[in-house]
Amino acid sequence: MNDAARKLAPLAKDQADQHYREAPNNLEAEQALLGAILVNNDAFYRVSDFLKPVHLFEPLHRRIFEVAGDIIRMGKTANPVTIKTFLKADEKVGDLTVAQYLARLAAEAVSIINAEDYGRAIYDLALRRSLITIGEDMVNIAYDAPLDMPPQSQIEDAERRLFELAETGRYDGGFQSFNDAVALAIDMAGAAFERDGSLSGISTGIHSLDARMGGLQRSDLIVLAGRPGMGKTSLATNIAYNIAAAYEGEVQPDGSMKAKNGGVVGFYSLEMSSEQLATRIISEQTEVSSSKIRRGDISEADFEKLVACSQMMQKVPLYIDQTGGISIAQLSARARRLKRQRGLDCLVVDYIQLMTGSGKSSDNRVQEITQITTGLKALGKELNVPIIALSQLSRQVESREDKRPQLSDLRESGSIEQDADVVLFVFREEYYVKNLEPRDELDPKYEEWKMKMEQVKGTADVIIAKQRHGPTGTVKLAFQSEYTRFTDLADPSFTQYEH
Repeated sequence: MNDAARKLAPLAKDQADQHYREAPNNLEAEQALLGAILVNNDAFYRVSDFLKPVHLFEPLHRRIFEVAGDIIRMGKTANPVTIKTFLKADEKVGDLTVAQYLARLAAEAVSIINAEDYGRAIYDLALRRSLITIGEDMVNIAYDAPLDMPPQSQIEDAERRLFELAETGRYDGGFQSFNDAVALAIDMAGAAFERDGSLSGISTGIHSLDARMGGLQRSDLIVLAGRPGMGKTSLATNIAYNIAAAYEGEVQPDGSMKAKNGGVVGFYSLEMSSEQLATRIISEQTEVSSSKIRRGDISEADFEKLVACSQMMQKVPLYIDQTGGISIAQLSARARRLKRQRGLDCLVVDYIQLMTGSGKSSDNRVQEITQITTGLKALGKELNVPIIALSQLSRQVESREDKRPQLSDLRESGSIEQDADVVLFVFREEYYVKNLEPRDELDPKYEEWKMKMEQVKGTADVIIAKQRHGPTGTVKLAFQSEYTRFTDLADPSFTQYEH
């Protein structure tokens, strides 16, 4: 054997060893867990909140675990006799039939006390196998360097898959059985029944809006649009703060926190700095005008109010990102990180037109906006949180006599209307009426203007122009411009509905 051959021999052996490395698994732990479940069905409930059939390595074990789970959930007893009828009779495990194998599992069962430890060991091994798959895919794609997947896209894809694995213990997605979907729907109804105000979604803190929308629904893209000066940012800030201030956490069986009421809010402020946003919220909470706060034109009593309010606000789970011109890919990555580190129940983006798409800078802005709204919709589904995205309206509103926005005013922005689950328009007639004030108080039209101004002063319309889950219509709210605050009107008869 020459020198080159001698050097290559151990290398070839190492490669062969690597090639035949078995995926991490522990069949004995799977057998022990299944045996414990067959002997005492209570063992199933010790692991069912985190362990799914897909986490078991051996296909037959997956099937046994799945069948046993279905039988136990139906309130019946799962044992070797009741389970064997749902498995293939001619299947063999070595020299044993399936019925004999089930009997062996039950006979050699461990104590129910150990069931959770075995379940955790199986779950951890399943995560390791998934990590290996993701790692192998990353290496293979990086080697192949496909034209349609630049390195940046591969990083985003790997990050998304790792996030899904960290969040749910699986990343493959794929089809979901209708039974699972029904169970999720019932869980959502149960949660709504127990939640304050019996809402299926997260309460906005504005009751007349909640009554129309049932709160903010998870994974929905809610577009909040209006012309400048209408109070889009004010309404979004009000809702974001209301959700964060109402936050009540609940510890889950796996040790993580879940919102019982309210929620953790991420606010992407692309237009205003975090300090300006905080000033607005403090003004709204203390009823001290934001312009006075900025000028320092406040009394000692007002200052004490501001300090007391700021101390209370420091405990509120509202996180602000003020990066201007952020891309949809950066926004998604930061939202995933926030959800992993602090939790996340609602996202606000102020506003869509200040974002950039993921691809190269494109001359076609409509295409870029389409990419952004599609990305936001996908992110909402991935994180399972509602996303409130603010949007500007086209100038054609100003040229009409009736200044109320319509869905067609969104059209020049590509797919905003199409991708949104809910479209809300903020409209303050007061803003337009104020500009029509006659210069001369003796003008006969002055009294007419004054009456009109009295009617619309301090009110705002939130027009629900599109809603996948409910009726459209108009909700009238009170608006205090000096505190940039939207609240419910004292007289609820102002709310109008369409069906």
